[in-house]
Amino acid sequence: MADRRLQVFQAVARHLSFTKAGETLYMTQPAVTFQIKQLEEHFNTRLFERGGGRISLTPAGDLVLDYAERILGLTKELDVRVAEMTGQMSGSLLVGASTTIAEFMLPPILGEFNVRYPPVRARLTVANSESISNAIAAHTLDIGLIESNTNHASLQCEICGDDELQVVCTPHHPLSKRDDVDARSLLGYDYIAREPGSGTREVTDDYFRACGVDPEKLRMLMELSSPESLKGVVATGLGYSIVSRASFEKERQLGTLVAVPLRPRLKRTLSLVYPKERFRSRVVLTFVDFARNKLRELSA
Repeated sequence: MADRRLQVFQAVARHLSFTKAGETLYMTQPAVTFQIKQLEEHFNTRLFERGGGRISLTPAGDLVLDYAERILGLTKELDVRVAEMTGQMSGSLLVGASTTIAEFMLPPILGEFNVRYPPVRARLTVANSESISNAIAAHTLDIGLIESNTNHASLQCEICGDDELQVVCTPHHPLSKRDDVDARSLLGYDYIAREPGSGTREVTDDYFRACGVDPEKLRMLMELSSPESLKGVVATGLGYSIVSRASFEKERQLGTLVAVPLRPRLKRTLSLVYPKERFRSRVVLTFVDFARNKLRELSA
């Protein structure tokens, strides 16, 4: 219902970047630029100052941002309030999840939620933790389930459980014979890592630093964006990786991969992320409670 141009403008204004706004909204940069150009033509004034590779809001841009945020917030509230007058919980639920959670934890949560609340239409976006947080801050997603905390001042981050990460390798790899392995011992082996920006990469890099190991010193062969591709490369015997225990249960049962705990153990938080706004829809509040309980069950 809200003007798409205002949504795009809000994202650009928050990130002060056409590229980052496009990534958040899953749009190309030319498409973002076109929407902003249309809005500037509508108001017959520039909304952004451009120069030196940077952009900033003009006084008119500051004014439009203030109204845009109020308009977008009221539009969303109006849609929900009208829907709730029917007495039934219905409408859309835009859920974002980091890759590991989306592939290995979220399907049963969404499935059971749909059974309980059939009129609610859930739509899932899968990306790394940073992208999910950015999308929620830009109001293109309602709620996110991520593998780390977020530093966004406009977002509420609620820890709901934890997940252990372990070294995985083939049964023929030298590390497979160990009961556990410390960070320094991994310096001598080829490493298959997750991509920068993912919750897994952030947590593992922090773990290595806490253990006195510079992540840049690791023998990193590849950086991959999904647990499935990562496990596929590790299964060829090229090296080891560090992944969520929940993500390789099938391979462990088949005997294609071996899990070796880290010493000390590496656990990360599983978090729900949603806007700090005064108004939240009944659908979002219900899903927050539901997902919180389910994540705690899964990590128990």
